[in-house]
Amino acid sequence: MQKIKMTTPLVELDGDEMTRIIWQKIKDKLLLPHIDLRTEYYDLGLENREKTKDQVTIDSANAIKKYGVGVKCATITPNAQRVEEYNLSKMWKSPNGTIRAILDGTVFRAPILARGIKVYIPTWTKPITIARHAYGDVYSGVEAYTNTQGKAEIIMPDGSKKTICNFDGAGIVQAMHNKDESIKSFARSCMNYALDTKQDLWFATKDTISKIYDHRFKDIFQEIYESEYKEKFEKAGIEYFYTLIDDAVARVVRSNGGFIWACKNYDGDVMSDMVATVFGSLAMMTSVLVSPKGYYEYEAAHGTVTRHYYNHLKGQVTSTNPMATIFAWTGALRKRGELDGLKDLMEFANKLERASVQTIEEGFMTKDLISLFESDVEPKAATTDEFLDAIAKRL
Repeated sequence: MQKIKMTTPLVELDGDEMTRIIWQKIKDKLLLPHIDLRTEYYDLGLENREKTKDQVTIDSANAIKKYGVGVKCATITPNAQRVEEYNLSKMWKSPNGTIRAILDGTVFRAPILARGIKVYIPTWTKPITIARHAYGDVYSGVEAYTNTQGKAEIIMPDGSKKTICNFDGAGIVQAMHNKDESIKSFARSCMNYALDTKQDLWFATKDTISKIYDHRFKDIFQEIYESEYKEKFEKAGIEYFYTLIDDAVARVVRSNGGFIWACKNYDGDVMSDMVATVFGSLAMMTSVLVSPKGYYEYEAAHGTVTRHYYNHLKGQVTSTNPMATIFAWTGALRKRGELDGLKDLMEFANKLERASVQTIEEGFMTKDLISLFESDVEPKAATTDEFLDAIAKRL
């Protein structure tokens, strides 16, 4: 069988732990037999990030700028325990946060739907897409701890000062920032995506409490909507809707789905996990970073599945769901094919997604989905390798 040719490489960002193991299995079982795969490889495993002092993360983001499309494996964001476990010289920042800051885009996350997988909120009959601002906030925040008395201040570029806290003892400080241009890009990305998909757009912050920071988001969204998108939305028959984040959560739970929910960086991180869990599993969630400058980075929305990795190291067989990682590859391959005019590459991505969903719908799935499956078909639990082999047969 002649393999599908690629003309431009994907930027391949390898990762950590169990997802790194699955990453290679997906390539070996599902991709390499069918595609003459071209990638520019970057090892974002924690050991290599330590070795390169995290320069590899910056290099990978710049490579995505060069080639336009990247695909990323899940990576570890180290905490104090990981610093000790991996003997790190420092607590390196989130690779996702670094890449998102460099590319300045919006992360769109949506569930992978398969017939038979139970939705925990019965009213959610349509998918909910989380649009997550991919710049600033706590992900590029500056933090400090003090164990002494004293005043912590913010000094602005014009020399003005604002007191954060007059400490009478030990305490912590966190400083966040954002930029008008990034917020504007976020708003336009969300509104363009809403028009492309013909879905309503919801946006929520806590502007009643954060009267400058969050209110700036609200104002920019409203200004751009009124000046650039209102007529387009009305013509398309869709709505832009703003409310407070706590009200949005209550409304979302009562809704039928079928809309885009735009969230600030941290809110989007949390709410996308909630949406994924309601629709089945964190491993059943697509994620793509879309930059207003035309860069795309596809990734799994979940972590590195540490517990399964430790079992794997003991020689135990695991049943880890690879769906989100598969869909990261298919999304990147489809976009690469779209940009390069390679219809056979786009069709292969579609076929692989259909084969993956079909495998689940026919009752063969990893253990995390067994209790969620409601169908006339009796479900059977598969190991990771068995599940990938079953998908390969349907290709």
